[in-house]
Amino acid sequence: MATNHVGVVLVHGAWADGSSWSKVIGPLKAEGIEVVAAPLPLTSLADDVAALDRVLERLDGPLVLVGHAYAGAVIGATRDPKAAALVYVAALAPDEGETVGDVFHRGRPDPRTPELQPDAHGLVWLPEDAFAGAFAQHAPAEEQALLAAVQRPIAAASIGVPVGRPLWKDRPSWFLIAEQDRMIAPDTQRFMAERMGARARPHPVDHTPLVTAPQEVVDIVLDAVRDVAASA
Repeated sequence: MATNHVGVVLVHGAWADGSSWSKVIGPLKAEGIEVVAAPLPLTSLADDVAALDRVLERLDGPLVLVGHAYAGAVIGATRDPKAAALVYVAALAPDEGETVGDVFHRGRPDPRTPELQPDAHGLVWLPEDAFAGAFAQHAPAEEQALLAAVQRPIAAASIGVPVGRPLWKDRPSWFLIAEQDRMIAPDTQRFMAERMGARARPHPVDHTPLVTAPQEVVDIVLDAVRDVAASA
């Protein structure tokens, strides 16, 4: 596939780290694409955007930014001119003046969505049973246990900050809608994708298709890469 040196930056969400993209990285690299998984501290939205920007500084463009879940807000907040397209994977895409929490709580939650409360340090951990019940219900038990063991908490403050003008208003975007998501309501995902004007790809997948249905993620990222390469 001709990619015209379009690179891909994968950005993890809450309760995860860059290794959550491990099943996506190999197939993209097999297509000759430079791929980087950006690490986020999950300490504040500003810290996370700064961490992403430090990664982008090291890379040559054009770049396709791919965000899972909370990271949709992060990729939408960068101002790096090398960001040529955005891909949202079961992600949150707040509009200007909205917070991550606003869009997360927009729809009626699935009855299996866990109750989330910050601890004494202002950090939100995902209950261990939520990995099997809501986060990655399509994964085998051993993989759910691994996800629970390596989870990284997110600061509650990260989801309460209004965002500025999101980059998706100025760049082409794609949205993988997870139709069996028990963390972010599928109706909310459809709402966000529609108002973004994103090229939506609905699939019967859970909240973490990068783990449980990686080929669907690879395919939508390749769509974005091809589009950017064709316009370069």
